[in-house]
Parts: sequence; C-alpha cells; structure tokens
Amino acid sequence: MSVSVTLQRSSKQALHHGLHGTALEGPVDEAKQAAQRASVKHCDETSWREGPKRAKVWLWAVVTQHIVVFQIHRERSTKAARALLGKIRGVLITDRYSSYGFWRLWLRQVCWAHLIRDFVAIADRGGESQRIGDSLLEEARRLFAWWHRVRDGTLKRKTFQVYVRSLKKRVLALLEQGRSCAQTKTANTCAAIIKVSPALWLFVERSGVEPTNNEAEREVRHAVMWRKSSGGTHSELGSRFVERILTVVATLRRQNRDALQFLRDACQAHFSGSESPSLLPHTVRAATTNHETQAAA
Repeated sequence: MSVSVTLQRSSKQALHHGLHGTALEGPVDEAKQAAQRASVKHCDETSWREGPKRAKVWLWAVVTQHIVVFQIHRERSTKAARALLGKIRGVLITDRYSSYGFWRLWLRQVCWAHLIRDFVAIADRGGESQRIGDSLLEEARRLFAWWHRVRDGTLKRKTFQVYVRSLKKRVLALLEQGRSCAQTKTANTCAAIIKVSPALWLFVERSGVEPTNNEAEREVRHAVMWRKSSGGTHSELGSRFVERILTVVATLRRQNRDALQFLRDACQAHFSGSESPSLLPHTVRAATTNHETQAAA
C-alpha cells in the first residue's frame, strides 16, 4: 500500500472521528443556546429511524432567523421539546401538538396552515359540520388576504388589528358551534382549538411573528429526504452526527456561508486544540458576548 493512500485513509479517519466526536459539538451547543434565547423561534418534529432494528425515534428542529438546530430524541414528548427549547423565552411558533403545551399561550403562535387543514377536514364531514368548516375557511381566507397586504405594505398593522377584532369574534363563535356539533370529530377538534385560542392571534399584535410554521417545516423537509434515502442511522453515534451536520448545513445556508470551509475549520480547530469557529452570525455573537459581560459584571 502506498504512503499517499495510507495518509489519505488516515486523513479520512481523522475527519470521520472529528465530525462524529467533538469537532462540531461546541459550535452546535453554542448555536442551540442562541436559538433558545431568540425572541422568535419555530419548532417542528418528524419521525426518524435509529439502530439495527430501525426503532422509531424523533427528529426535532428549532428555527430562528439565522440559526437552525436539530435534535434526535427517543421521545415525541414535552421532555424532548424542553430539551431542545430550554426555558420559556421568546415567542414559539408551532402546530397544536400537545408536547408544546408547556409554553405560555401568550408567547405562542399556533400555525394557521395547520388550522386550515383542520377546517378542511371539518367541512368534508358534511351536514352541520360542513357549514361550520366552510365558514371557518372563509374567515381564514379573509384573514390571510389582509395579512398579505400588511406584509406588502398596502395595509397598516393598526388597521389590520381593527379588522381582526370582528373576525376573531366570528371565528370563536364558529368554533363554539363546532364544539356543540353532533359530529364527534368536529366537536373534539373545535374544543382542542378553543383550548389554545389565545395563541391564534399573536401575529396580529407582534411584528416579526408569522402566522404559519412554514420556516420549520421547510428545514425539516431536508432531513425527511435524507431519512428516506438512507433509512435513518445505525446508532446513537450516527444520530449525533446527523444532528450536528444538519445543524451546520442548515444554519450556514440561512447565513449564505460556506459549509465545507466551516467543516474544514472546525476539524482543524479540533485537532490543533484551537478555538472552534462559530455558527452564529457576527451580530448575534457580539450581542451574546455583551450580554454575558453584563451578566458577569
């Protein structure tokens, strides 16, 4: 075997060890802490497969303006959500899944894209349920028509807020009708939505909050494609690699930074014992440093 081939294989083994071990651990942990402190974040989860028997586990993602952090956890539970999101800080945008129920409702935005799917299902059941579902869909269409005008600058937010007051009353009245509907599934769905109804309207009041969870769903889609092509991971070690490499690539893509160069720098730092590169954009890192300095003082 030639020396060049031996060195090449050794280099690959070193790279493999660095990525699976600690080369990305520091940067990813820093990114996770920054995401937890973010004023607005999206979160979503999807199934994953792990181990020789392809046991079902869950891949979670939290997404902010500049950062995406992935986590593979054995549970699809509040415990897993807390492990990723940390303390209740900032606004959280999600679907209605119960694992996010620990987040304060006044700091939470429920995804309207998911609500619209619920309304379609209600309408498809026919009878009184269809009338309620169709009416809810009409209110949702009206809401988004106004929202799109707010985003493109043709409708002032204050005017939008005035418009939504009457729409909100109509939606809640329809949900109450649905809760009393003879169709059991419709009644249960409407009761569940009413339970989180304060979290339906935060985007109306707060700038920077979106009415849908599309940001997280788009990021998770890349991981789903990987899972379908690979079948998942063979071990927990493989899952840690997936978490970290997905975090690095997705985060740097949002910042228009070179992922390959970052990986080179991270491995070099790991093997030389120097400081690891950061996944945080310069502005976020500067703000974090200032905050830590003030806290220490």
